[in-house]
Amino acid sequence: MENAKKILIIEDEKMLADMYKDRFRHEGYEVYSAFDAEEGMEMTKKIKPDLIVLDILLPRENGTDFLEKLRKTEGVSETRVIAYSNYDDVASKEKAKDFGAREYLIKTNYTPREIMEIVKKHIEN
Repeated sequence: MENAKKILIIEDEKMLADMYKDRFRHEGYEVYSAFDAEEGMEMTKKIKPDLIVLDILLPRENGTDFLEKLRKTEGVSETRVIAYSNYDDVASKEKAKDFGAREYLIKTNYTPREIMEIVKKHIEN
């Protein structure tokens, strides 16, 4: 997949991460996954993804804390991020938006196909 856009999925639910990984690969993207914020940051620095799909509720460190660190990390601070979660909390949404998340999606409100379309829109523009 030469010159394929890279997506990093940071999601602690392995089944969900694998499902999205398969869908994104099927669409021609190079896809990586991490299961917590620390691993996500290491992967981000290493692969420099074009877009991160970030779960907000993660073990140890949550997604909004990850976003805050990302924005302060040289070389990857401008990485596009779509936050998604089942956590429909106004404060978390605002914090994610403040740290530059392009969208904050509630997982149960979208089908995987709809999430795929949103990802495509943000990775291509």
